[in-house]
Order: sequence, then C-alpha cells, then structure tokens
Amino acid sequence: MNDPFARPDAESSRPLAKPVAENNQDEEENSSTPAEPRSASPAAVKTKALFDRVIAEIGKLYVGQDELVLSTLVALFSGGHVLIESVPGLGKTLFVRTLGRVLGCQFGRIQFTADLMPSDITGSPIFDLKTQEFKFRPGPVFTQFLLADEINRAPAKTHAALLEIMQEYRVTVDRTSHKLARPFLVLATQNPIESEGTYNLPEAQLDRFMFKVQADYPEAGEEANILRLHSRRIDLDAMLESELTPITTPEEMMEVTGLCGQVVVDDKLIDYINAIVRTTRQWPQFHLGASPRAGLALVQGARTLAAFRGRDYAVPDDVVEIVLPALRHRVILSAEAEVEGHSIDELLQSLLTGIEVPRI
Repeated sequence: MNDPFARPDAESSRPLAKPVAENNQDEEENSSTPAEPRSASPAAVKTKALFDRVIAEIGKLYVGQDELVLSTLVALFSGGHVLIESVPGLGKTLFVRTLGRVLGCQFGRIQFTADLMPSDITGSPIFDLKTQEFKFRPGPVFTQFLLADEINRAPAKTHAALLEIMQEYRVTVDRTSHKLARPFLVLATQNPIESEGTYNLPEAQLDRFMFKVQADYPEAGEEANILRLHSRRIDLDAMLESELTPITTPEEMMEVTGLCGQVVVDDKLIDYINAIVRTTRQWPQFHLGASPRAGLALVQGARTLAAFRGRDYAVPDDVVEIVLPALRHRVILSAEAEVEGHSIDELLQSLLTGIEVPRI
C-alpha cells in the first residue's frame, strides 16, 4: 500500500521537504539562542490520544486502505464529507459500519439507483389515520454516518437534495426544517469503471466534498489478512459487537472538532495554501483550477491533521499530505493534457515542487 494521501514519490518529494529543513538550519545558525521546543497543549494531547485509539480499534476489523481511513477521520473532525472512487468489493460498507461502532454513532446506507427520488432519501409527510393529520416520516438520511453508494447512478435532482443536506445539516419539507444529528458525515462512492446509466456529478457539486479518495486493491499481505478475518461464517453485526468497543461519544467528537478548529495556522502558511490554490488556475495543463473552497479545505484539514499529530499549530507538511485528496476533484485537465496521458495527481505533485515552502 502506498503512503497515506498519495504522498509524492521519493524523487519528487525531496524538493518539498528540503526547503523546510534548510530554513530550520538557517534559523538555528542565525539565532544566538537555541529555540525551545513547543510543548503540546492538553487539548492537542487529548486529540492525539483519541485519534490513536480510533485507528487502533478500526484496525481490529478493517484492514488496509490507510488513505481512506485517515482522510475520512480528517474530514469528519473538520466538518467535511468524502467522495470515494473505487471498484466494488473493497469493504466500504464494512468501513462505515466499523467507524460508526467505534465512534458510537448511527450508521445508514442508501443504494442510489436511476429511479431514486429526493423524497426517498429525505423522507416525506404521511397521513396518520388516528390523528387525521400529516406527520413527517424521516428518511434514511437521518443518521450520523451515511454511505451513499454509487451516488452517480441517481438523477441530478436527487444529487442536489443530498448535497443541500450536506451543506445545511437539515431537511426542509413543506416549509418545515428538520435538523440532523451531529456529527454528520457522508461517504459517497462512485465506480470509475462502469459508467453506463450514470449521471456524473457536475463540478459545482463535486466541490462540496472536502476530499476525494481513490481506493485501490489491497496489497498481498493485507488481502491475506482480509481472508483470515472475514472468511468465517459469522454475522457482521455479531462481529462488530464482539470485536469492537465504542471509545467515544458524539458529544465528545463535537468537542474535539471544536478543539481542532483552534489549531494555529500561521499567516505564512495561509499564503502558502493560497499560492497552491491560485497556481492551479494558471497551470497550463489545467482547464479549470480550484475554487476558494479548496483553500478552506486545506486550512481546515491541516488544522485537524496537526491536532491528530499532537500539535496545536499546523506546518507545511500537514498541507502537503492533504493536497491530493483536497484538490484532485476540483481541477479539470485540459484537452492537450488528456491526450498526452497526464494524470491530475501527477500534475499536482509537479505544481507543488514549484512553490516555495515557508519557514514556520
């Protein structure tokens, strides 16, 4: 399995890491007194401890897919959502159910089809014969972790209904708003291979997702572990109950989300993120660059990732780790780049090497 967040390969990643090291060395040489190491705040220590426990607990039942696990947790504690592009059979449903069990949250799943209507996911009023009144019947979207399976198979109006819920955290029916329980995370999947009978999400809707993760087949050792763990004829519900222990609550998760939002992001790092996003709009191989929402995703994601690492301040490496999942669905290749066989990830890595890394 490749490094989480598809970090650039060894050759291309040297220019990213080198300026930070050189800058730190220059500062040490020019400074008359050595800089004291920053001590982690109690909030950062608490967040890191929770993250480590969650990762360890998930690993008991869900094998591999490091990028998917880490990006989902970053999005969850940043108030974002994740789009997963993968072939069937990689355990996405198992992952969401495992995550819900570990974090003590409700789980829901919707299989998107061509005839799925907005009311099928949001719910609708039904007539109560006893009271002779219409009462709202909540749909499957009223959960905390929602797996929207093969979202691109549903028509555009169903996409729009779900994406509005993702943004507003509420459902409005007959001019009455119904709030969703928090935290609320949508993991939407789409199959990159089979496109017949699908409705591609437009760029404006793709931009609503904080990350796009490209899940691939597991490595040989990981796949062998999957066969050992899940080849027994044991009910999944019973396995979740016996193997996993809830280690937090929704209330604590919302508290930790607030703590992640307090991580310090230096103005130099803001300028670095701004430079990355604005460069995508000028890059010759991109027909369309990233929007300001991409910059917000990078700032929020860097904050959460720094908290997961036990720091109350973000560094450039936090940004670099999440550049690919945060930007790969927000840029469009030019026709020439497609003909030449370039990939978006490759071009984003090349773009990063040309941007100066700040000293923080």
